[in-house]
Amino acid sequence: MSPAAQRARKVAVVGVSLSDCGRVDTATPYALHAQAARRALADSGLDRSAVDGFASAGLGTLAPVEVAEYLGLRPTWTDSTAVGGSTWEVMAAHAADAIAAGHARAVLLVYGSTARADIRAGRRTANLSFGARGPLQFEVPYGHTLVAKYAMAARRHMHEYGTTLEQLADIAVQARINAGHNPDAMFRDPITVDDVLSGPVIADPFTKLHCCIRSDGGCAVLLAAEECVSDTAKHPVWVLGSGTAVSHTTMSEWEDFTVSPAAASGRAAFARAGVRPSEIDVAQLYDAFTYMTLVTLEDLGFCAKGEGGAFAAKGRLTRDGELPTNTDGGGLSACHPGMRGLFLLVEAVRQLRGEAGERQVRKAGGRLPELAVASGTGGWFCSAGTVVLGRG
Repeated sequence: MSPAAQRARKVAVVGVSLSDCGRVDTATPYALHAQAARRALADSGLDRSAVDGFASAGLGTLAPVEVAEYLGLRPTWTDSTAVGGSTWEVMAAHAADAIAAGHARAVLLVYGSTARADIRAGRRTANLSFGARGPLQFEVPYGHTLVAKYAMAARRHMHEYGTTLEQLADIAVQARINAGHNPDAMFRDPITVDDVLSGPVIADPFTKLHCCIRSDGGCAVLLAAEECVSDTAKHPVWVLGSGTAVSHTTMSEWEDFTVSPAAASGRAAFARAGVRPSEIDVAQLYDAFTYMTLVTLEDLGFCAKGEGGAFAAKGRLTRDGELPTNTDGGGLSACHPGMRGLFLLVEAVRQLRGEAGERQVRKAGGRLPELAVASGTGGWFCSAGTVVLGRG
């Protein structure tokens, strides 16, 4: 019997919401946390008193204690796992396990950041690295920036498999097509492959449009035990399976630049959910850079290793394509306020509920999608978390 089948309780996502996103010059990160949390609770139909678990990262000295206090919560189960962009898929896996085991009934995951506004106001500066102590001391002195690490990995994939710049650029183009259907996306005007290729170089081979945007924003996701579902306002979206994995910190310890930890987290998530990649209707993948989308498609099993460039071509990732991916526009066009993994879960749930408006994915006969995967990546392919969701 699979681990999912052994669970004493089923777990559902019962509430999701975004805070104000994009250009938010007057709010604090705490205010965005609160706004997203209130909206997610309202979306669920549950009272705040139902929340006995809380997870947050990226804000405060004692996260999530400070954020919980700001929200007026006194949780008896907490998580502050911080593994970059994959934080929220890892936290969702932890929360689902805790609820299934009876350690909590309803767990709220919440995030908020004013990354864009802080830089514009001079409250912070852009960082070239995550620090210069520990293992990182062997790379930082040589100017090995975060974007450079992704760029090196992309170049290796191009060398190994013949992946082209045009194929990578087309991923950015399709993300923008999806964003064009999302009224909340920060950038919606169409772009072309030539637009991507002709932009200023950030780190070879990435030009500006190969890279995620910088925005403000937050979101929240509420997970609850199956006995709570009868009191909720929306159709539940069930957590079918999850997986987590870590890879490396220093690039010299990364065995293969063309394989991300999503290869392990995805394999575990699909096995625990009892579904195959070919059954997935919509995919929400972390896309701080175009190469992340490509390699995650491969590592989750949507195509063979080395075939990501060809697989992603011909509009396959758009709303009306064979595998609608990052249907809100992703971090490349919609929003990217920092650790974006929680936004992937919000969009996946909205698609499965049929609440995505103009960007709603429809199957044959106008049917709603049944299965979604959200896969977050942290650091420079250092960690991954993958969650499979279903309408049930």
